[in-house]
Amino acid sequence: MKSLNPNKAKIHRNYTVEEVADLFNVHKNTVREWVKLGLPVCDDRKPMLILGADLRLFIREKKAKRKQKCKPWELFCMRCRKPQTPAGGMVEYEAQTETKGRLIALCPDCSGVMNKFSNLRVIEALRPKLEVTLPRVLNNLNKIDNPLLNSDFNN
Repeated sequence: MKSLNPNKAKIHRNYTVEEVADLFNVHKNTVREWVKLGLPVCDDRKPMLILGADLRLFIREKKAKRKQKCKPWELFCMRCRKPQTPAGGMVEYEAQTETKGRLIALCPDCSGVMNKFSNLRVIEALRPKLEVTLPRVLNNLNKIDNPLLNSDFNN
């Protein structure tokens, strides 16, 4: 399901079902389903009018219900649509900057790739629950303290 921006609805305006459908780029039947699920309408007359403030509140509550918080040792699987503990408890840390990076793991259910952005300081706290693999840093040849004897590098 796509993410709806509740701020598109103006709180001091009334909307018809068709206007709400155009505003959020959904089908009219989707808006009618929202009414069945509890989106308040102004009255029982036709055309059905929806207050902008009620619409905005309904969309925010709908988004809040779908939100799932991951525990520190869990990563969100986009394919399964839920937080998961990585397969085998193994994750790999890929550095993005000096302090921040990305945890990469496989989902235990669908074997899809899961990602989570993390701070390098958090890695040590994850070690009791997960086996974290840090990449080996390869030294740049130009920065070797003791160059090989047959090299042209100047000290």
